[in-house]
Amino acid sequence: MLESLSSSRGKIGALLAGLAGGGAVVLMLGTPGFWAIVALVLAALLIGRFVSFQEPINRPPEQHPENPLDILPPLTRLVMDRLPTAVMLLDGAERVLFVNQAMREVLGPGLERKRVSQVLRHPDVLAAVNDAMSAGTTSNVPMTLPVPVERHFQVHVARVSASPPITALLLHDVTVVRRSEQMRADFVANASHELRTPLAAVSGFIDTLRGHARDDAAAREEFLDIMARETARMRRLIHDLLSLTRIEMNEHVRPEGRIALEGVVRQAVQVLSPLAADDDVRVVVESPPDLPDVMGERDELVQLFQNLIHNAIKYGRDAGTVTVTLGVQDHQVFAAVRDEGEGIDASAIPRLTERFYRVDVKRSRERGGTGLGLAIVKHIVSRHQGRLAIESTKGEGSTFTVFLVQARDVSPPGQGGAEAPESAAPAAVTEML
Repeated sequence: MLESLSSSRGKIGALLAGLAGGGAVVLMLGTPGFWAIVALVLAALLIGRFVSFQEPINRPPEQHPENPLDILPPLTRLVMDRLPTAVMLLDGAERVLFVNQAMREVLGPGLERKRVSQVLRHPDVLAAVNDAMSAGTTSNVPMTLPVPVERHFQVHVARVSASPPITALLLHDVTVVRRSEQMRADFVANASHELRTPLAAVSGFIDTLRGHARDDAAAREEFLDIMARETARMRRLIHDLLSLTRIEMNEHVRPEGRIALEGVVRQAVQVLSPLAADDDVRVVVESPPDLPDVMGERDELVQLFQNLIHNAIKYGRDAGTVTVTLGVQDHQVFAAVRDEGEGIDASAIPRLTERFYRVDVKRSRERGGTGLGLAIVKHIVSRHQGRLAIESTKGEGSTFTVFLVQARDVSPPGQGGAEAPESAAPAAVTEML
């Protein structure tokens, strides 16, 4: 009530003041002047009604973050990290801003903030990076990484942002394609070379049987036996070539299975037990009770130990013993296959894993060897990121030792890997891998 009376008094006071002012204007300026002032007041009211004057908006000047990678939303970084293609982002100083998981699997951890020349020592790639940063050109450069397993990549380099400057590198793995081409050429060359001798022998015996030995029963039986052996040899050769090709195709793919190595070795021994019995050779497996599992592909590891144990049976002493010793050394599980044969010359040891290399060609062929067994062993060990060591003494025998990665110690030594008990392993004379 009081507020209403106060408001009314204020309005009445303003009205009286307005009447007094208007009367004074009329007395001083006359009626035309009064209406001129009224027109100005009305114009001012109309302008104020339809036109609004606002203070200018103070926009902050555009700023670049200290880390150019901050312009990427977190979701974008997550998607890039999950991509199967290896991705790397560089800043204007050629330092690594970002790498995804696929790139870390190729080049290893700890890449961030390093210069690209420290992580990719490839002149053509570095030149492509320089061209992309300076001129904005886009390049596709082939690159080969020789270790730990030879891999081939097509590197795509492009500048994706000028301000802030960011350059992207994408690594497309073309290893399978390159190896397919190489394997095809190698298979044709190897098959044509190694199959020539048995084919010539079989062809010669066929011609003989068609000719003067047609009615010779004794010669016919002898020739047929030889032809059967040569045919079996060709069959083994083709099987080994196909196995070697398949293993080399996937050599750059690390197996992820968890395998009990003792079970693999005993399976290989069981398969070879008839051959050992024919030569009166005893195969002994020595394994500790707490042997850790290894990372591997079971079928390939069985093939690996079949080849090693088969070689030990073939080239060991008749009525002798082949010993397979399992254990742990330097956080790696090892299996040492030892025979009691004649031994191998030191000069021949580095060549044992070459395709078709034989220390004794005549004996190898008589025992059904193809010259590919140890080459297959080498590539299986390489795929499993292990090592092959060979020790041999003339007159005493040979020991082939395979070292494999523990399943519970996947991380490199010194980076939190589980400790494993150690046991003695044969000293390695020649490291093959």
